Amino acid sequence: MDVREATADAEAAVRDVRMSLSPSRAGDFQTCPLLYRYRTVDRLPEPPSSAAARGTLVHAVLEDLFDSPAAERTLERAVAMLPGQWEELIEEEPRLAGLFTAEQAAEQAAWLSSAADLLASYFRLEDPRWLEPADRELRVDHVLESGLGLGGIVDRVDVAPDGRIRVVDYKTGRSPNPRYEDKALFQMKFYALVLWRTRGVVPTLLQLLYLADGAVLQYEPTEDDLLAVERKVQALWDAIAASYERQEFQPRASALCRWCAHQEHCPELGGTMLPFPEVRLVPVEAKVQV
Repeated sequence: MDVREATADAEAAVRDVRMSLSPSRAGDFQTCPLLYRYRTVDRLPEPPSSAAARGTLVHAVLEDLFDSPAAERTLERAVAMLPGQWEELIEEEPRLAGLFTAEQAAEQAAWLSSAADLLASYFRLEDPRWLEPADRELRVDHVLESGLGLGGIVDRVDVAPDGRIRVVDYKTGRSPNPRYEDKALFQMKFYALVLWRTRGVVPTLLQLLYLADGAVLQYEPTEDDLLAVERKVQALWDAIAASYERQEFQPRASALCRWCAHQEHCPELGGTMLPFPEVRLVPVEAKVQV
């Protein structure tokens, strides 16, 4: 092997990581830096869960429901969409089929029924026959002056005739304790920041619909709010970049550890941390090696 071949092999062994953040990855780092690393850097697989799959299913139904004529956007139609949407999700992600075996037909039926209950909760909060969303499952992206890319997917954006923007997110879990509402709103303020920077308009209302208990959390952001979020996100990335530089993402124990898929690789839980891979941070505009 000559020098050029050796260099090429070394380059191929380096994994490019985008200088970007989404609300989910930001939340991972704040919860546990090691969790962020295993999901973003090592990209370790995680087994699907029935709760997460149910959330994806309900989101898919609520997205596609608006393709129907307004008068047909009923609870009955939404519930009838569940089996077909589930089959589509399995086609897109075959490993979901392993959640229920042929012998677990009763469990799957109960699971689908629980998804129908969440849809019923949605219809008690909103009447989709009177809504015409401007966007559904909208991908939003923006690059800060520092080169940090911000991105995410917004469940729904409503735009009033006078231009006012409402950002809506569906949550299939329960609403948070009031002490933790700020943490819940971080995701929505993140989206509002990106929409403001890309559209030049501060969203009028941020709205979280919690379908498990039928609660609604609303917030009216200001420019000062979003500037504060921008500073917070940049500071968070600076901490992440420092962790990359040190090649050190430490675990942070919490009550959430019991549900973590990476316990065998976590020192806090008696596991062995994986060696840190070779990575290179690249701006979001740069071509990334896959």
